[in-house]
Amino acid sequence: MSVFITPAELAEQLESIPPRILDVRWTLMDTDGSGPYAAGHIPGAVYVDLETQLSDHSAQGQGRHPLPTREALQAAARSWGLEDGDPVVAYDDWNGFGSSRAWWLLRHAGLTDVRILSGGLGAWSAAGLPLEEGAGEPTPGFITLDWDAMPTITADEAEAFPATGVLLDARAGERYRGEIEPMDPQAGHIPGALNAPTTGNVGADGAFLAADALREHYAELGADGSQPVAVYCGSGVSAAHTIAALAEAGIDAALFPGSWSQWSGEAGRAIATGPDPR
Repeated sequence: MSVFITPAELAEQLESIPPRILDVRWTLMDTDGSGPYAAGHIPGAVYVDLETQLSDHSAQGQGRHPLPTREALQAAARSWGLEDGDPVVAYDDWNGFGSSRAWWLLRHAGLTDVRILSGGLGAWSAAGLPLEEGAGEPTPGFITLDWDAMPTITADEAEAFPATGVLLDARAGERYRGEIEPMDPQAGHIPGALNAPTTGNVGADGAFLAADALREHYAELGADGSQPVAVYCGSGVSAAHTIAALAEAGIDAALFPGSWSQWSGEAGRAIATGPDPR
C-alpha cells in the first residue's frame, strides 16, 4: 500500500467507507491551526494539534518537539474518535510536515493503514473538492495503541551511525552548512551526515514524487536499501517527511527524534560546518 493518497482517491473513499481524517495544520510561524481548520476543512476531518497532541514539551533535553508518550498519544487518538482497525488519512496545508508527523507517530504506535494526503489541502481545493466549516466534536473512540513499531536512534547512535550506514539531514542546505541557524543553539550538522532537504521529496505542485523518482533520488545519496538509513532534521518533524518518502521508495529508515535541536544543545557534541559531511 502506498504511503500517500491523492485527493481523487480520498474523495472516492468518502463516498463509500470513509477513513478517519486528521487535519494537522501547523507551521513554525503559526503553530495553532485550529482557526484555519474551523474556517474550512475536508468533510469529516478532526483537528489535531501538533504542539500539544503530537509532542510532549514537558520532556527535557529531547529537542524542541519531544515525542509524546504512548499513553498521551492514545488519549489524543481516542479524542479524535479512532477505533482499532480504522484506516487513517492525515493532511495539512504546509508542505506535508504536520501530516508526516502524524503518519510517523501513528505508525510508531502500531497502526498500519495510515496515509498522507499528497499535496495536502491545497491539492484537495485545486481539485474543486468541497470543504466544510465549523469545529465538530467527534464521538470518542477506544483505540489501543502499541509502541516502538518504527525504529528510532539516540544521539549516541546518531554519532556512530555514519560509520555503518547513511545518516540524512533533512534540513535546508544553508542550515546544514551552518550558514544560518534561526532556531537552535548552534549552527552546522552532525559529522558524517549527508544533506537531503525535504524539498527533494516533492514536485513543484507540492505533491510527493512517485516511488521510482524517490528511489532514484535517495540512491544518489547512497540510501538504496543496501545499508541502514537514519534521518534527522531540526526537531524531528520534517524528518518524518523524509522517512515517509523513503518508505514510499521501499526503504526503511530510523528517526532521531531529538534531531539537531537536541544535538546542538548537548555540551561536547561535535559539529561540522560547510558542504562536506565531515
